[in-house]
Amino acid sequence: MTQTTRRLPLDEPGALDEAVRILRGGGLVAAHTETVYGLCGDATNGEAVAGIFEAKGRPSFNPLICHVASLEMAGRIAVLSPEALILAERFWPGPLTLVLPMRPEASLHPLVTAGLPTVAVRVPRGPLRELADRMDRPIAAPSANRSGRISPTTAEHVLRTLDSRIALVLDGGATSHGLESAIVGFGPEGPVLLRPGPIEVEKLSAVLGCEIRGRVSNAVLNAPGQMTSHYAPHGAVRLDAERPQSDECWIGFGPDPVEAAACASATNLSPRGDLREAAANLFAALNRFDDPDIPRIAVASIPHVGLGHAINDRLRRAAADR
Repeated sequence: MTQTTRRLPLDEPGALDEAVRILRGGGLVAAHTETVYGLCGDATNGEAVAGIFEAKGRPSFNPLICHVASLEMAGRIAVLSPEALILAERFWPGPLTLVLPMRPEASLHPLVTAGLPTVAVRVPRGPLRELADRMDRPIAAPSANRSGRISPTTAEHVLRTLDSRIALVLDGGATSHGLESAIVGFGPEGPVLLRPGPIEVEKLSAVLGCEIRGRVSNAVLNAPGQMTSHYAPHGAVRLDAERPQSDECWIGFGPDPVEAAACASATNLSPRGDLREAAANLFAALNRFDDPDIPRIAVASIPHVGLGHAINDRLRRAAADR
């Protein structure tokens, strides 16, 4: 698949109109939400959905998230339980995806759900939501990067791996959260956290009035973002490092005694030790060192509290054997 990828500023007159035109024709558009940039295609169009998998090099057994414009639109394709409705009304639009039973009449292409009886649904913030509203149908949108690589938080990151593979990038600047949405599913024993994200599990549990359990590590893939190796830069990633070795790039956190001159290159997710700032900067830091000439990256320890759970989840996947 080779084509010229255009890059349009989101605030340019007619930019959203052009994106809708491409989507209606079965083409692919990258647009941002509050989390990361998504690779958008019409979830009801088989050519578009197949194009997403082809552009990303994504395994067909890995389902996609459907982004919708409203709770009403979500109800057209999924059945919301009372628990799901509580979370949706509290956190949508926002960085929360719910895995729900798919309605029999939903017109989603089967590739979207990877043949599962459930569908992952989210109402996002940003232009992707407006695209779903203008299309009046769900938009399938995984992160706009090659499969397994670092998720994009800027238009430049999108073009790094998808240039010439998609029609358009809507450039809306850097995303605000920088981590993909939290994903919650619902089973016989209650709600399950399938992927941590910008909304801490403690907040989700408090709204429901019950504990949200963690996913069993060897469970079958039933939602996006559960691959063991993911978010991977070219070089090997070493976690919980006290300091870098001379041939390593360094990603620090908090007051950092490591000087850039002491290693190949250095950055800090949050010099003041703020986990929200660190989450927003994580993928940008990994993208900075995503280079075939950088063989090793050392990362400082990140506290396992609050948003630290989501940050460490992404780092473990970045460091996993490939």
